[in-house]
Amino acid sequence: MKQIVIVSEDRPDVVAEIADALAAASVNIEFLDAEVVGSSKIVVLAVDRYDVALKALAQTSLQAISEDALVIQLDDKPGQLARITQRLRDVHIDVRSIRIIRREAGKGIVAVATDRNHEARKVLADVLVSYGT
Repeated sequence: MKQIVIVSEDRPDVVAEIADALAAASVNIEFLDAEVVGSSKIVVLAVDRYDVALKALAQTSLQAISEDALVIQLDDKPGQLARITQRLRDVHIDVRSIRIIRREAGKGIVAVATDRNHEARKVLADVLVSYGT
């Protein structure tokens, strides 16, 4: 799964600018997470038409970068995410981001981006649902 990451100054119109640009390009947003860290706003999103979205965002004042993420499925119970991050830590793979995409029927679907996704795929093969290119 590919994610788009945007880091900008924290201003009230950032998410609206993203949504407007993607709507104008007929791109559907699958998930969007916006957080403020200090004076910066960090937005992570996934879309249905990745290349079109990057082109549309390039026409805005924002800088978008791409990131591949592994999609894993876990039992929805305490400690499962810790177990996964420990497995990655044990082989010195740095976790860049974790996004909980969905929780239902006792399962959680989670997107995990690391500094070495190719190796992380092997470590997480037993819980892997999909992975980026």
